[in-house]
This record gives sequence, C-alpha cells and structure tokens, in this order.
Amino acid sequence: MSENNNEEIFEAEVCEMCEMEKPKKILMVVTQADHFDEKHKTGLWFEEFAVPYLAFLEQGYTVTVATPSGGAAPLDPDSENLLDDIKWNKAKEALGDTEQLNAVDFTSYDAVVLPGGHGPMFDLYKNETLGQIINDFSERKKLIAAVCHGPAGLLAAKKDGIPFVNGRKLTCFTNEEEYYYKKESLTPFFLEDALKDAGAEFVDGGIGEVNIVEDGNLITGQNFQSSKAFAHAIINYLDR
Repeated sequence: MSENNNEEIFEAEVCEMCEMEKPKKILMVVTQADHFDEKHKTGLWFEEFAVPYLAFLEQGYTVTVATPSGGAAPLDPDSENLLDDIKWNKAKEALGDTEQLNAVDFTSYDAVVLPGGHGPMFDLYKNETLGQIINDFSERKKLIAAVCHGPAGLLAAKKDGIPFVNGRKLTCFTNEEEYYYKKESLTPFFLEDALKDAGAEFVDGGIGEVNIVEDGNLITGQNFQSSKAFAHAIINYLDR
C-alpha cells in the first residue's frame, strides 16, 4: 500500500473520531405567552426548563434556547421559588435573551425539547416553524421530546393533513391535573383531549405521578414532577 493511501486512511479515521467527539446539540423551544387573561399570568414553568437545561450542560451538550420572536422568555410566576432560582440561576440567565426560532438552523441539532407551562397552549401549538421542525425531525428520526404542556407544540406538526401525534404513544398534563390545580377555567383547551382528538394514544400516570412515555424517537413527560426523569430519558436516548 502506498504512503498516500496510508495518509488518506489515517485522515478518514481522524475525521470519524472528530465526528464522534462532537457534543450533542439540543434545541429547546419555549413559550413567550405570558398570560391567560388580563388578571392571570402564565408563561414557562421554570422547573421544566431548568432541570433538563442544566442536566444537558452537565452532560457536555450544546444547548440553544429559542422562542417564536427571540428575546426574553416569561416565567410563570407560580413556578418561581427563591431557593430554586438561586440553584437554577444559569438557566434563568439563558431565558433572558433567546434566539428567534425561524432564524435557527435546526438541521444541525440532535434533539428538539419542548418544556411546558401553560404558555405553549397559546403560541407553540400553532407555530408553523415549530411544526416544520417537528416534521423534519420525525422524517430524519431525530429525537423529539416534550414535557407537561410542552406537547401542545406537537400539535403544530401535520403532514398531508395527518397530525404528527396520530398513532403515537405519549402523555402530557392531564385533564384531571388541570382540575386539581384549578386551571380548568383558564386553560384555552384541554391538552389531553386535543392530543387524543389528533389520534394520539394517551398514557395517563395519575395526578402528580412521575410518568415518562417513550415511543421511538418521541419522549414525553406528564408534569413538572417528571422533569428530572424527563431529562434522564433524553440523555439516555442520546447517549445510547
């Protein structure tokens, strides 16, 4: 074998190793809706963002946070807590200046992650760019993950008139939990019902129970109590 051939093989092996060493890239898409009505605030539920976000950074992943318009992402005031805010300060900083979703080159990412709070039921559920991203990730078998009310964003994706969630096993914040937390009169629709109506196979874990559902390249978590398990499920999937 010639010296040139040896060099080409060595360069190919080096390039392959470089590809293997590249950190995973996560696109986290969060809401910018900040109210139910004039009297009631909502937004992103902080724990559902902060716990996965910090877990991804600890794992060495590259994380981009995006919103429909870019800029600051509002937090649901009910999700803020002084001790947690201190612990999760780095996550809060990341929400201060997010990327505009339609300016992100989503084709370079390994996963799209949708945290909840009731906000996504006002903006992400109908965001065309998010629908495009989910359809693309679905076709390329890239990971799609959503927790609590984050699965509202999955409703934005349809192909040939068929919802992305049709025939998929998943979970979200349940109707029963809306009543338990006294949000039933504020929420614009019941997410559990909307997902079922779109053809999803819904998996209910009970009020406040940690519930993670995996269906191929789709991972969903039921509620904020599932945030840690949700993060671990995503990491386990990407590091297989």
